[in-house]
Amino acid sequence: MNESFKKIQQEYIFWLDTLGFNAKTITNYGNRVNEFFNWLTALNIVHINQLQQNHITTFFEYQEQRTDSKFKGRLSASYLNDYFSAIDKLLEFLHQMGATNTPIPTNRRITIDNDNRVRKIQPFTIEEIKLLQTQIQKLYPNYNYKHRELKQQQLQLVFVLFYGCGLRLSEGFKLTAKDLNFNKRTIFVNQGKNYKDRIIPMSDSIYNALQDYMYNFRNLIKCNHNKLFVQKQITVTVDLKHLHSQFKNDNIKNKRLSFHILRHSIATHLLQKGMPIENIARFLGHNSLTSTQIYTHIINR
Repeated sequence: MNESFKKIQQEYIFWLDTLGFNAKTITNYGNRVNEFFNWLTALNIVHINQLQQNHITTFFEYQEQRTDSKFKGRLSASYLNDYFSAIDKLLEFLHQMGATNTPIPTNRRITIDNDNRVRKIQPFTIEEIKLLQTQIQKLYPNYNYKHRELKQQQLQLVFVLFYGCGLRLSEGFKLTAKDLNFNKRTIFVNQGKNYKDRIIPMSDSIYNALQDYMYNFRNLIKCNHNKLFVQKQITVTVDLKHLHSQFKNDNIKNKRLSFHILRHSIATHLLQKGMPIENIARFLGHNSLTSTQIYTHIINR
């Protein structure tokens, strides 16, 4: 990559940081743009003013056709969409910086229909969710009471937030007590994906579970932060895997248990119960129905 492109990439990364993008997204977008600039350099394009729409189209077509070195198949839709989003943001940045001769953002995306790997997502049934929650109370029998209660409370909170409220991983682990409004029965999600705030209503069961958690456990715990989760994400993740390992039932054992799968599960259940997909999209914080339509695939296959 030449010095001109390198400088643009650095300024682009700084711009993303200024907009409030999280560190992981900034790194991903920076890497995608780095690949794009290397691609342009190989085509003997040395200045951004030489960039034309056909260069972007050719780059995207190459990404769609190349082999994923890890999975030995085509790149997944989500992986490709990372490229598209990164380049779109780059073009937006260039226009804001006055490079008006560059192409406009394409808003190109791969739909779920073109990505068979997405179909491997297997949500848990409502009955399986109940079995998982019941098993929490049986974990860590040899731990002392305080340590056992801490781990069990954290796992119960996982199901309240990621299944009951459909939160994303980053959203759930940055929630604080001030984000809960028990008077209005709402949860405030501060800067979720794409840096948009949203408010999630509490159902009766979520309201009761969160009140019990806050007043009978969290407020009694002394720690150096005010987040709902007392333990770190990595610790809760390990405990979630331990919970999953307790099951010999093939239906549960053969499915992957993660924060994201719990979010998928509640979305699928809401769709099965007849909730309009537009309402589910708002509940999940999706910007478009394309993201939400994955659940239609799951229940119709």
